Amino acid sequence: MAGVGLGAGAFAAPAAAWAAPVPGLSAGDVAAARRLFAASAYARLGEVLPLLLAAAARSAEQGPAGAAQAASVWVLASQLAVKQGRTEPAGTYAERAGAAARRSGDPVALAAAARAAATPLRRTGRTDEALHLLEEARAHLTAGSRPTTAGLEAAGMAALTAAYTAAQAHRPATAYEFAAQAEEITHHLARRPDAAGPRRELTAVQCALYRIGIHRHLGDLDTALAHARRLRPALLPTAERRARAATDTARVLLDAGDAGGAFAQLRLVELAAPHEARRPSVQALTARIAEQRPALAGLAAYTRRTTARPSSR
Repeated sequence: MAGVGLGAGAFAAPAAAWAAPVPGLSAGDVAAARRLFAASAYARLGEVLPLLLAAAARSAEQGPAGAAQAASVWVLASQLAVKQGRTEPAGTYAERAGAAARRSGDPVALAAAARAAATPLRRTGRTDEALHLLEEARAHLTAGSRPTTAGLEAAGMAALTAAYTAAQAHRPATAYEFAAQAEEITHHLARRPDAAGPRRELTAVQCALYRIGIHRHLGDLDTALAHARRLRPALLPTAERRARAATDTARVLLDAGDAGGAFAQLRLVELAAPHEARRPSVQALTARIAEQRPALAGLAAYTRRTTARPSSR
């Protein structure tokens, strides 16, 4: 590859291999970076991100395709900052992703940028702006007579993000409407012959995962727990998603007063993706469990492991 060089060996290549200046960004670079994120290899992604960002800045000026690739890198940078609890950088990266996506003219890239922007926007009290961006992206992707499979999937994921955003703002009608839109798109995709092939991001199990968080934020713990019981995490496409399922289930269980069950889910987080267990928000969840049940078997050792400085590999 002529780009940054995030190829098949990206998981094992030494950091020194990234020291040379590079001319641009390739699709392989972005795909490999996404694999690092999907595997929750956040420390490794953080090592290579500076060069990816430098390459993205150059690619953004190299026509629509380069701008779309740059937008993907800035989306990843925003998502990583969210995982690290760094809201301000997440918002900055999402803004850059949006600008590059607009230059690309790619509605799927625009939807990804809108989803990245939604988290820092809602965390800073700008829920209306987040919902507007997501609805605009969803509507644009579904406006044609026959949207593409990629467009429908992006529209469904934008609707799920909007549903979760509305739920966090305690807007049940809006949350349920967006969730229903996502589920309708999911059912439609399942009937399309051109949607067969690699595992998609938008699936029924992904919708069920979002429902856990949506109903929890709206205070309907029984429904959230029902979705958690029916969820089949093994069908989720990545380690990051499987860890998220366990994290969201732990939150619901703790809210329902089951600290022991919540801790059992945190063990699953660590099994699925150890770096997820070290995230600030998950450490805060561990601390809440320790406050309620400090003598839980294995909790002290778990806390020590997940607060230790992780290896970058």
